[in-house]
Amino acid sequence: MILNASGCLDALTAASVARSLDAFVTKTVTPLPRAGNPPTRIAETDAGMLNSIGLANPGIDRFCVDVLPRLRELGVPIWVSVGGFAASDYAELCARLDGEAGVAALELNVSCPNVSSPVDATEEIVRAARAATGKPLYTKLSPSAPDVAAAAEAAAQAGTDGLSVVNTLRGLALDERTLRPIVATGAGGYSGPALRPVALAAAFACYRATGLPIVGMGGVETGRHALDLIAAGASAVALGTVLFRDPSAPGRIRAELAAEAASRGFAAPPDARGAAHEGKGASLPLLTKTPAKSQ
Repeated sequence: MILNASGCLDALTAASVARSLDAFVTKTVTPLPRAGNPPTRIAETDAGMLNSIGLANPGIDRFCVDVLPRLRELGVPIWVSVGGFAASDYAELCARLDGEAGVAALELNVSCPNVSSPVDATEEIVRAARAATGKPLYTKLSPSAPDVAAAAEAAAQAGTDGLSVVNTLRGLALDERTLRPIVATGAGGYSGPALRPVALAAAFACYRATGLPIVGMGGVETGRHALDLIAAGASAVALGTVLFRDPSAPGRIRAELAAEAASRGFAAPPDARGAAHEGKGASLPLLTKTPAKSQ
């Protein structure tokens, strides 16, 4: 499966790109509307980009009434990213979305670097969300966690169905002339090619610790990058920064991935899952709760 990373694609203005994915992941939705952080909120860097959006979104009520019905018209499975500031926020959001048609999975954003995030409450959040919904849950982890494998294990014990690995790192860029931070909040979430080895290490550790389905993301620009994540343990791959400069990336990377897998003797890319682990392979369960769109 190829998805987008949350916040890296506006499906309502780029519907054709969204339809080229196997599932579309929304921007993070919170219980109440959020204006987000002040501008400037995005800055390019030598090897990626910074963002400090601050979870700007219309809130769950307007999302369900105005946004979700339009997303259903895309004809692809919808994963809704949800966020908050306490376990009760996540439970409220998951309960509200539990009966919504077209919502194939919920991604718990417990790792946004641009707001005060309850990173130490992962297990509590997942447990509350699990009690509120029967939909598949994916917990999005931070690469800044002291021990990402331990965070993955905590989420697994609390009932998550899978993991999204990883969110952005915290970074800073200075204006060339003024030497002041470009992003209004100072630092922001760093994504792009330089994040790739970090994401690979996290996927490797989380697969080894839990065996759960993993959506791997972080600096993916080619089919080889996607194959590396699958070999590390991912069962699906999400595209982020690359979508800003190459909207055709989903189709291109899908074709490149198939070719890269075939050149190494794999009948299909999923067969390479876990190949980086000695004594392990594609024997662990793949991502099955959300069916892939037929090609």
